[in-house]
Amino acid sequence: MKVLIRWSLALFTITVLAGCAAPRNSLTAAGATFPYPLYAQWFDVYQTENGAAINYQPLGSGAGVQQVQSRTMDFGASDTPVNDRQLQSMPRKLLQIPAVAGAVVIAYNLPRLKKPLKLDGATLADIYLGKVTKWNDPKITALNPGVALPNLGIVVAHRSDGSGTSFIFTSYLSAVSPQWKEKVGTGKSVSWPVGIGGKGNSGVAGVIKQSPGALGYVELAYAKQNKFPCAAMRNKAGKFVLPDVEATTAAAAGAAAELKKDIRASIVNAPGERAYPIASFTYLLVYEDVGNAKKASEIKDFLKWAITDGQKMAKPLEYAPLPESVVKLDEELIERIH
Repeated sequence: MKVLIRWSLALFTITVLAGCAAPRNSLTAAGATFPYPLYAQWFDVYQTENGAAINYQPLGSGAGVQQVQSRTMDFGASDTPVNDRQLQSMPRKLLQIPAVAGAVVIAYNLPRLKKPLKLDGATLADIYLGKVTKWNDPKITALNPGVALPNLGIVVAHRSDGSGTSFIFTSYLSAVSPQWKEKVGTGKSVSWPVGIGGKGNSGVAGVIKQSPGALGYVELAYAKQNKFPCAAMRNKAGKFVLPDVEATTAAAAGAAAELKKDIRASIVNAPGERAYPIASFTYLLVYEDVGNAKKASEIKDFLKWAITDGQKMAKPLEYAPLPESVVKLDEELIERIH
């Protein structure tokens, strides 16, 4: 009898503990790789604090949109906003919620340069168009008075794969260079006039590291990890701004008026003296009508947490927290989920 009682108590204890540990609901999501380090931390902390498991697959922005469209995931993620044509093909009304902001930086390999390089958008576009080919070109030296730039060819590095990073970068070049906009345009993948392609941020980083005189674009977090020097870019207000988290948040705040009209509004070349000009949001994608009341409630709870408590985790990972103006816009969108 005592043995039976002990086994019964043990079974009861395991059952109770298992019940306590079980997540209150399970959600699935897929999409953008750029914010994955932050998202992975979000989902881990959120499950610990709230008991809701979120299984996220970093398959890329395009896959995130496709998974949402086919309704194989509860929500998606994309570094580029869903355009009007894509929205029309969605089975239900889709909400696009800025989750965090990030910067694309111009990294270079000029070991003898002691001060940060200064560039403006027009000159950067000319480099990628193949019109400026030497580091001591008058256009670059004019931006860097008193700096001895070498008579060295510029090795241009770009992504060989389609990416949200390329979309942000080419969006910026299209905004500051009419010739770039007309000849090349904006896209996750474009026909690059010049340069060496590298797959992923690691591929571009490899070109920069291995090639004296190289210049390329990578995400801020990746540049920090690799200890790359980064160019100070002249912004819309005429100020040279180095890329950092605060300057990226300033870009998001500077675009607040346009974001009220359309949450997909670009924040590249945003107004504001402190704004870094090559910046963008990454978005979480969810249907306004989820079709399941329990999951709708769980998604809303997570999104509310992500745009408030979750933002505290952004800066240590080199992502820019949302300014309060964007948080308020997000809150209005989240309340529409049902």
